[in-house]
Amino acid sequence: MTGRVLIVDDEPDIRELLEITLGRMSLITESASDLASAFAHLRNNSFSLCLTDMRLPDGDGIKLVEHIQRQYSHMPVAVITAHGNAETAIKALKAGAFDFVSKPVDLQKLRDLVLAAIKLSTTPAPSHSSHTSVLPEAVNISGRSEKIRELRQQISRLARSQAPVFISGESGSGKELAARSIHLQSARADSPFIAVNCGAIPSELMESELFGHIKGSFTGADKDKTGLFQAASGGTLFLDEVADLPLHMQVKLLRVIQEKSVRPVGSQIEYPTDVRLLSASHKNLVEEVNLQRFRQDLYYRINVIELAVPSLRERSEDIPDIAEQLMNRIALDNNLESPPSIGDDAMTALCRYPFPGNVRELENILQRALTLSENKRITASNLDLTQQNSSFTTSMANPAASDKVKVDGDGDGAEFSLGNGFSLEQHLENIEKRAIELALLESRWNKTAAAELLGMSFRSLRYRMKKLNLE
Repeated sequence: MTGRVLIVDDEPDIRELLEITLGRMSLITESASDLASAFAHLRNNSFSLCLTDMRLPDGDGIKLVEHIQRQYSHMPVAVITAHGNAETAIKALKAGAFDFVSKPVDLQKLRDLVLAAIKLSTTPAPSHSSHTSVLPEAVNISGRSEKIRELRQQISRLARSQAPVFISGESGSGKELAARSIHLQSARADSPFIAVNCGAIPSELMESELFGHIKGSFTGADKDKTGLFQAASGGTLFLDEVADLPLHMQVKLLRVIQEKSVRPVGSQIEYPTDVRLLSASHKNLVEEVNLQRFRQDLYYRINVIELAVPSLRERSEDIPDIAEQLMNRIALDNNLESPPSIGDDAMTALCRYPFPGNVRELENILQRALTLSENKRITASNLDLTQQNSSFTTSMANPAASDKVKVDGDGDGAEFSLGNGFSLEQHLENIEKRAIELALLESRWNKTAAAELLGMSFRSLRYRMKKLNLE
């Protein structure tokens, strides 16, 4: 390994420890005891990494972090904090620090941090000159809109840090796609990316899933199980719908984040973890905290940096690009020689549709339209957007018309016309079908979670899906 590291600390013993440790990693080190000396070193040499204490004789280490972010943005900077001072670490991460290590310094954690930082410093930042990136198409965030260009730039910056990121956005807007993109542009790209939907795991199994268990720890534990935190070692763990974690699990997750170690169920031993934690939810976490359904201390740990993913209706100009990418994926999944085409009338209709289910709903609509189309060409009539829109969005029909009847029972604002072949049974069936589709979309086709959203049993959901030809 080659590279030059700047060590900034006013304690000679700490500087010597870091110099010896990094020297054994074949790294060249230079040391400074205060901010003024550090600034001088930065002017005279180029570095692959800076390690700085937070308390220096002539100022705060945060000033050095901010200076490096402004003047040497490609160089990672990690901070050394007092043990248990999580607030200081969070402040440094918000300022742009790559990561932090606590005193007394754990040498193995230090080596892991340095290896990741050096790898990152030698990786060129991706270009944003075009609307696509060098990422695999499966995780490419399509679009040319200003919002998407800003999102890609934010992702690129976040990928060069180890800070926990909370990804906010509506269901189906692409939060997991953003998380995968952060992972693949980071120094952890060669290690696992593991995504888990917290709302889809039964609460009694959640601790075992996340942290693992040992044989005999509970009924049915006939062998040791590796938890997701350990399975993602060296990589990224993405906790989707983190707001659905029960309170007792929030306490355990908070401890894992603070201590960077996990204890499997039934074990007396804690194992160190090395994961980048990303999380997401379509819920407003601030409201969840105010309602005492989400711990405030955990909120501050996972929401060091927030990344907001825009809804599809906020960037409708991206729909043609996204639809083209989805059609390519659909063709691949269905072993088609060439992607189906989308007629101009169909594309116009798609660009005007509000998409309450976002990109996931667009993919669902295109899948269904392809089944109804002829010669692999999708037209507006194949989309059936009128039915999609009528059940859950306000009708644009004239409310003064004498043949309009407004249904107020469930507050969805749906309207329909009597006469002209109207069928109440068919109308109610359409509403039921749309509700089930939205629940399935929101739960990522987890039928157990969808049944809970709909307030029915799993058996009832299966019966209705079969009746409505949704299976």
